Amino acid sequence: MHIVITGANRGIGRELYKRYTAAGHDVTGTSRSGGEFAMLDVTNPDSQAALARELDGRPIDLLICNAGVYLDKHESLATGYPAEMWADTFGANVTGVFLTVQSLLPNLQMDPGAKLAIISSQMASHTRAPGGSYIYRSSKAAALNLGRNLATDLAPLGIAVGIYHPGWVKTDMGGEAAAITVEDSAAGLIERFDELSLESTGCFKTYDGEDHAY
Repeated sequence: MHIVITGANRGIGRELYKRYTAAGHDVTGTSRSGGEFAMLDVTNPDSQAALARELDGRPIDLLICNAGVYLDKHESLATGYPAEMWADTFGANVTGVFLTVQSLLPNLQMDPGAKLAIISSQMASHTRAPGGSYIYRSSKAAALNLGRNLATDLAPLGIAVGIYHPGWVKTDMGGEAAAITVEDSAAGLIERFDELSLESTGCFKTYDGEDHAY
């Protein structure tokens, strides 16, 4: 199985990369800095086109859109949340997902039964509104909406789409106070990706298998 994981250089993405590689799959991980991974800045159309050329003719069984940023964790409502931060966050968390799917759609179409997994967050849900983190919450809600609409449009092509909350994970983004390890999150997510099908396309699930309210 050929799996593509964006943002594979750290956190959940890296753990997914390690586990899929250890299981014997053909894994293409991406990173903005390249190095051991394929270079991809998800916000840059030229970078997207370069990766598409690199993978030209190679079917993709599973595309995991994991790359993202959380820039406004400590912003103040009174003085923070600058416009540039909104643009940068949506560029990575929303536009970046769309551009990745768009550029690699020919590869997904080469494999009957291909899957698309979008890493969103419980912070996308309208049922959770404790305040703060306005930019991140809004971007993840947009990614959830994007995934739901992609599920509709990709179903006739045989491509299933799932949107996932990975848990509150002990990573650079989640912090040391987080509830679960990257190992727990990745193990659960892999189970969710395995069970994804056209029958469940458009689902919004937690890493441990619970249906999440939209």
